[in-house]
Amino acid sequence: MHNNLKNVDVEIPLGHFVCITGVSGSGKSTLVDLVSRFYDPTTGSITIDGTDLRLVELKSLRDLIGIVTQETILFNDTVRNNIAYGLEECPLEKIISAAKAANAHGFIMEMPNGYDSVVGERGVKISGGERQRLALARAILKNPPILILDEATSALDTESEILVQDAIENLMSGRTSIVIAHRLSAVREADRIVVIDHGQIVEMGSHAELLRHQAGHYSRLYRLQTA
Repeated sequence: MHNNLKNVDVEIPLGHFVCITGVSGSGKSTLVDLVSRFYDPTTGSITIDGTDLRLVELKSLRDLIGIVTQETILFNDTVRNNIAYGLEECPLEKIISAAKAANAHGFIMEMPNGYDSVVGERGVKISGGERQRLALARAILKNPPILILDEATSALDTESEILVQDAIENLMSGRTSIVIAHRLSAVREADRIVVIDHGQIVEMGSHAELLRHQAGHYSRLYRLQTA
C-alpha cells in the first residue's frame, strides 16, 4: 500500500510553494507522509539541506513541520488549549494573535466562554470551517519553517473555504509549503505544480506552463473542473 511511488524525484527550494495534485489514489498523500516520516522509503532517500531524514531525531524533524489535513484533530478541551496544543506555557496574547491570522478570533469571541469554551470531542460543538481555522491557528502558533497542507479545504462549503483559504495564505507566507490539492482553483499561485499519476510524476511546472500542454494530465483536470 505504502510503496506505490516509483522514480519520484522532487527538489523544493527554501521558501517555495509546491502543489502536489492528481486523481484520488495517485500517491499524493503517500509522498508527503514520507517527508514527515510516518514511514520511510524502501529505496532512495528524503533529505532536508542534504541530511537524510532517517538520521534526524523524529521529534526534531516534526518540530520543523506544521501539518493541516482534511480531518482536523481536536480534543475535548478549551479553544485555548486546542490552539496551544504541544506548547508549554503559551501566553494568551500569542494564541489570540494566531487565531486572528487564521480568521478564527471572531467566531471564538461569539462562543459562550470565548477562548475558555470547550469544543467537544473532535470539535463537535463547532462547524467544519471553524475546526479548520482552529487547526490553522495551531499551525500559525507553532510557526514551523515547513508547512504541509493535505486537502485542507476540500470538505468545506464555499463561504468557509474563502475564510480558510485566506488564513492559509497568511500561514504560508515566508515558509516552505507543500500543498496537496484536488481542486485546482487553490493552486494557481504555486511556484511549482507536481502532477502524480499511478505513483509516478507525470508532469511538473507552473500553472501557466502546464496549461500549455493541451493533452497533458493537468490541462485535462483543469478543463474538467472549470467547464
